[in-house]
Amino acid sequence: MADYSAYSDIDLAGLLKSGDQKAFAEIYNRYKFVLHHHAWNKIRDKEEAQDTIQEVFSMIWTKRETINIGSNLSGYLYSCVRNHILNVIVRKDVQHKYMESIKDFAGNGVVTTDHRVRESLFREMIDKEIAGLPPRMREVFELSRKKHLSHREIAELMGTTEQTVKKQMTNALKVLRSKIGLPLFIIYYIFYR
Repeated sequence: MADYSAYSDIDLAGLLKSGDQKAFAEIYNRYKFVLHHHAWNKIRDKEEAQDTIQEVFSMIWTKRETINIGSNLSGYLYSCVRNHILNVIVRKDVQHKYMESIKDFAGNGVVTTDHRVRESLFREMIDKEIAGLPPRMREVFELSRKKHLSHREIAELMGTTEQTVKKQMTNALKVLRSKIGLPLFIIYYIFYR
């Protein structure tokens, strides 16, 4: 049985390329601590440093047949660790910017186009139902909701009693509530009166 600890880095790299698992294990055991220390110095997080080492060695094993290690195995491994850390930093920066943009959008941004379209459709539906009211009822309703006149002012303007105006408004609201549904009617009543 061969003693892999006696092999040089160049020999181990050649054996790794041919798929020798023991050569891979020797490379891992030979460099895992110094690479972990190198990663920890860069990112100052023990678990992330361990993850980095695992990712790098996993990549090396997966791409063992196609990677070009050259004559400097340790330099290659250090470069892999550094590149992995830089990729993680860039990825985290992109994720952070994305999350911040989502937070900004959720906090400040409103999907105005969507809201405007829905509001426009909602108003069209309401206006259609208002237009379908009997003429006198529609006039009372529009004076109350669009001109913001009181029942007394409407009665004086139309030459009728305040009680008649109140009854016309009650009937108009009943008709609208039944035609557009209670939830939409409540939204209209609260926001668009």
